[in-house]
Amino acid sequence: MHVPFLNLAAQHESLRNELLPVVEQTLASGHYILGPNVEALEKEVAGLAGTRFGVGVNSGSDALTLALRALEIGRGDEVITTPFTYIAPAESAYQMGARIVFADIDPRSFNLAPEDVARRITPRTKAIIPVHLFGQPAPLNELMALAEPGGVHIVEDCAQAIGATYHGAPVGQFGRMGCFSFYPTKNLGADGDGGMVVTSDESLAKKLRMLRGHGVARRYFHELHGYNSRLDELQAAILRVKLAHLKNWNARRVEIAERYQTGLQDLPLELPISAPGNTHVFHVYAVLAKWRDELLVGVLQQLRSKPSPSRGG
Repeated sequence: MHVPFLNLAAQHESLRNELLPVVEQTLASGHYILGPNVEALEKEVAGLAGTRFGVGVNSGSDALTLALRALEIGRGDEVITTPFTYIAPAESAYQMGARIVFADIDPRSFNLAPEDVARRITPRTKAIIPVHLFGQPAPLNELMALAEPGGVHIVEDCAQAIGATYHGAPVGQFGRMGCFSFYPTKNLGADGDGGMVVTSDESLAKKLRMLRGHGVARRYFHELHGYNSRLDELQAAILRVKLAHLKNWNARRVEIAERYQTGLQDLPLELPISAPGNTHVFHVYAVLAKWRDELLVGVLQQLRSKPSPSRGG
């Protein structure tokens, strides 16, 4: 049996009757950029994260970049983050001209190890970007305790962890800002690119809205050097449909992960953990294998040795 890593077409088909009407309504409205669906989605995602404001942007990568820009991080500054994730957090620091400082990870949760972050903080450290990797919240209390004495900003990368909670509270609300990705493969995925920054700081929210639209506070008056990073209305309409299903989808991921935990427990693998106080949403179920490459080769050989399933009636 071939089990695809993710079947986006199947997800779309299951929501066809909900998605097509909102797509048609949006197209018929003639309002395609930063319209009422974007505004509604911003409020809904901010509510989910427990923050006052949401700012829709073009992607999760842009969410991180605009967050650092809003904090005025630049040349001479240092940003601490993890090397064990997608390139976006490091890329955002590089785009600001800041120095990227990698800290080590905890070998079981795969998230930033606070003890190594502590060793790497200097007077030039301006931000820490913890990534809630694979849907597992990072150790935020410990990281915030390290950041606060020096006025270091925490910017949460929540791209893989929408709906996850840390000690009972949703991720995204702990740092100065939380950054979400709506890339199609995420737990909440658009039918294209999309992202959002959430914050409870009104001045940061205002600045983010200016930055995403060429630095404009009022039309044709450019007060900042900004970007073209706006979430489009069609993606927001689609995301609002999918957001209504997120809680059940995340619960289903947890249920499947529990089945994996039972079925794989006797194999020579280290299985994922949920750190105390965390609600893990299992964007990815990642295992540790001592013989990773040999395991991968063995699986591929088994797949190649099996006949292809018949496509007949």
